[in-house]
Amino acid sequence: MARYGIVAKRAFGVPMGTLLKLRKQLGVDHTLSLELWKSGWYEARLLASLLGNPAKVTRAQMNRWAAGFENWGDCDTVCFKLFDRVPFAWELAPKWAASPKEFVRRGGFVLMACLALHEKAAPDKRFLAWLPLIEKGAQDERNFVKKGVSWALRSIGRRSRTLNKASLVVAKRLAQSESAAPRWVGNDAVRELAKPSSRGP
Repeated sequence: MARYGIVAKRAFGVPMGTLLKLRKQLGVDHTLSLELWKSGWYEARLLASLLGNPAKVTRAQMNRWAAGFENWGDCDTVCFKLFDRVPFAWELAPKWAASPKEFVRRGGFVLMACLALHEKAAPDKRFLAWLPLIEKGAQDERNFVKKGVSWALRSIGRRSRTLNKASLVVAKRLAQSESAAPRWVGNDAVRELAKPSSRGP
């Protein structure tokens, strides 16, 4: 796990494939999900995100879990598998993106990326409103934050021609920055968003 940049206080070393099999066996169980998260074990928390019922997730739960993110693995899995299906994810994503805490902040940008990937019917204006937050977040020198920022910018830019054009403007501006973090985010996004296949319908 450490070689992938995942540092957890307590971990069993159980692969995700095994957790996905457990998910099929157990089905949705929100009560168990909450208990697994409380255990503090890395894999138990990943399984918690797989068993959770988005209809029963509260704002308090989302904020509590986000405050407990230890690494990009639990952060991304929770956002991708559970939190992006909760209606008020739209409300919390920008709030988390303003947090000083590394993985809460990453979680905000990862939620933006996940919503861009999964909410196919969402209007462009919802994502356009996040581009200034993404540009600001790109100034963060922390590795896992800047990678989350890049993921959000690239995911938004692939949704439609309008969003691709707007995202490329941001990416190119960041790529010209004198600071390393925004320059990295900009170059990373330009490489992907400049491709014809990324321009959206």
